[in-house]
Amino acid sequence: MNRETLVRILDLARWAPSGDNTQPWRFEIVSDGRVVVHGFDTRDWCVYDLDGRASQMAVGALLETLRLAATLFGIRADGRRWPDDGDESHLRFVLDLTDDPAIVPDPLAAAIETRCVHRRALSTRPLEPEQRNRLEHALPSGYSLRWFASPADRWRVARLMFANAKTRLTCREAFEVHKSVIDWTASFSKQRIPERALGVGPVTARLMRWAMKDWRRVEFLNRYLMGTWLPRLQLDLLPGWRCAAHFVIVAPAPPVTVDNALAAGRAMQRVWLAAGLSGLQLQPEMTPIIFSRYVRERRRFSASVRTMTMAQSSARRFDRLFGEQQASRIVFLARCGIGEPSVARSIRLSVDELAWRGQAPQW
Repeated sequence: MNRETLVRILDLARWAPSGDNTQPWRFEIVSDGRVVVHGFDTRDWCVYDLDGRASQMAVGALLETLRLAATLFGIRADGRRWPDDGDESHLRFVLDLTDDPAIVPDPLAAAIETRCVHRRALSTRPLEPEQRNRLEHALPSGYSLRWFASPADRWRVARLMFANAKTRLTCREAFEVHKSVIDWTASFSKQRIPERALGVGPVTARLMRWAMKDWRRVEFLNRYLMGTWLPRLQLDLLPGWRCAAHFVIVAPAPPVTVDNALAAGRAMQRVWLAAGLSGLQLQPEMTPIIFSRYVRERRRFSASVRTMTMAQSSARRFDRLFGEQQASRIVFLARCGIGEPSVARSIRLSVDELAWRGQAPQW
């Protein structure tokens, strides 16, 4: 094991997914065979991450990606988490990387760099049995996959996404997040979501860009011009219908701890990589899970009574669709299908830019 190989492994690991491309991690290279991964969260400013669980899932995906990347070089990556002293906003993981002749390249590693989000319509052609099997077999023990592939089921999920999107697009707290994470006019972005990867047409994009300069513009559009309809149609309803299937990853138990969230992130990344190897494009649909959990836990995430009322209505729809007993164990919802790879996409900070410099990232 040498420094060059370690950097090459980290260069692959940094392609792990994270909410809004925040990349809530930093790398501290201690020696040629040891790295400390510092994991952070965005609870201070992101309504989708109020208790850090979304970012912790992303960190779990990073750790799994690092482990998979190491297998390409015949390296075993063994890690442990340091006690967090009650501060879950800064997690630390010590990973030791050692040569091991018994390690063979994991097939999932081949999709690390090409895996990305696809927000546009996909083919409705049913998945082949081997495609479903590959995703299901990628799951860690204890996790299961549930499919929603019939036309009726796809429509039901699309309607859920359409209803939930109204909460998202009329929530002042969510507006502040969206305003900061979109890289307008860009096709690629190292730390945000490029406009051309959003999945909306040029007219909608221009309208969104104008509206997001000021919350009063959003309120005006929503009140007098049905401002949420066009983006909800393009971003939620039509893509939700135009796909081969939706699926959920169901955890063994509700994800109530840091370790639960980390494990869920590992499961998510493995399935996403398996989808890539199966020739499938994928779009996460996480907001209904997050808002439903907030409602279930009686967590007030918005100062608006109207927003909270809409969230409660969507949460009831979520429970009816997936079943109350299973809904609390769902850690990932996504749609997938055959489609042309996205030309525009979020890229990543370099390994050097992700180096730990003794302080949390500044978003």
